[in-house]
Amino acid sequence: MKARVLHPWRVSHARAAGIQDALRPRLVAAPLPKEPRLVAGADVAYSRRTHRVYAAVVVVELPSLETVESVGVTRAATFPYIPGLLSFREVPPLLQAFERLSHAPEVLVFDGQGLAHPRRFGLACHAGLLLDAPSIGCAKTRLVGEHGPVPDRRGASAPLRVEGGTVGAVVRTRERVKPVFVSPGHRADTASAVELVLALAARYRLPEPQRRAHHATVALHEQDRGRPPARVRTYPDFVPKHPR
Repeated sequence: MKARVLHPWRVSHARAAGIQDALRPRLVAAPLPKEPRLVAGADVAYSRRTHRVYAAVVVVELPSLETVESVGVTRAATFPYIPGLLSFREVPPLLQAFERLSHAPEVLVFDGQGLAHPRRFGLACHAGLLLDAPSIGCAKTRLVGEHGPVPDRRGASAPLRVEGGTVGAVVRTRERVKPVFVSPGHRADTASAVELVLALAARYRLPEPQRRAHHATVALHEQDRGRPPARVRTYPDFVPKHPR
């Protein structure tokens, strides 16, 4: 999968926020493809010790949920941890991983936010737009929004709202287990995103491709143990005093 070049990455924090605001109107709201055959899960881990990021993409086939392909990328972090700007640290290595795929997934599931973001442009929106692919975010924690109670049964959900508008849903993928926070990215909507997440979370809390991508990032991190810290190539106003 080849990503479009829509903006530079070597930018200040203020410019990064401006890029999110400028790109947000280009997002498309639409139902996900019905009964997709290939779905990719994407995750990124970060090492405080080495200042490296570990990105992984795992493609699974539906309905069997068998792994079709797994790709990993390890590289130095080039952007700090800043709430709301996570995509500027995590998307570049993920794009490298997607570019190395030999299979073209029909839907992308990211461990992060979509529209449920302070500027309505989370990681799933950003990466989905650059890859021009249907994308959703499935986060383990809430970043913005309020919601009502979610019953304990599997499949229960509640709208996630910000200032009266719906930006996603809080979804119970397993009975009596903490819910996940699902939000559309690009070429997606909340209803079809929730439906797909439930189909992919057959046995565990997280959708299967996303869960396997997480395990892949852990493996990459383990392989990298013992290497000296990376030399961090900083961007404007990146002062990594407290790397996270």
